[in-house]
Amino acid sequence: MTEIRVELPTGTTTVSADWAGDGDGAIVVIAHGAGTGKDHPFLLGFSDALVEHGFRTLRFNFPYVEQGRRMPGPAAHAIATWRAVVDVARQRAPEAPIWAAGKSYGGRMASMAVAEGLVVDGLAYLGYPLHAPGKPEKPRAEHLPAIAIPQLFVEGTNDPFIQPLSQFEDVVATCQDARVVWIDGGGHTFEIKGQRRPASEIGASLAPIVAEFAT
Repeated sequence: MTEIRVELPTGTTTVSADWAGDGDGAIVVIAHGAGTGKDHPFLLGFSDALVEHGFRTLRFNFPYVEQGRRMPGPAAHAIATWRAVVDVARQRAPEAPIWAAGKSYGGRMASMAVAEGLVVDGLAYLGYPLHAPGKPEKPRAEHLPAIAIPQLFVEGTNDPFIQPLSQFEDVVATCQDARVVWIDGGGHTFEIKGQRRPASEIGASLAPIVAEFAT
């Protein structure tokens, strides 16, 4: 485990992170969703499968998880954490491409960090939370058109965070360089009704999609 120092607006803190993979391949930095942490089976499966595709991965926690809280802190704290973690990845491998990936909240925070100047090679969202379920009138998309790097949205067609799908597609159309890969029947955690699969297996199943995008 690696401890990463993060300079927050409220002071200095540290977050824990884990490297996986060897060699000199590209690095995928992975952030968790709002209600989990870096060691959720979904992310472990996703990370392990990316390693099998020749990538190195760096999974990390946001400060609120380290502090034992269930609800995310201010967006500024998550953005500062993304910057600190990417800096650590770049220090380890200055010449390697670095891709930012995140489940739901973690991906959205990565996009906000990039909109504010974070430099990575591309963004991969595993279930972008466009709005709270049932509240399409409050989309979280104002910053997305400003992002110039490639963006990959991996989305379940039954995800309540992007209904109606026409609204989500309209948002993607405003992006400079974005594509969507649909998981037919998938919910927000990519579960599919009638198919019982471990979270680790579901996470691993998405890795080839992101690997192709980041290659």
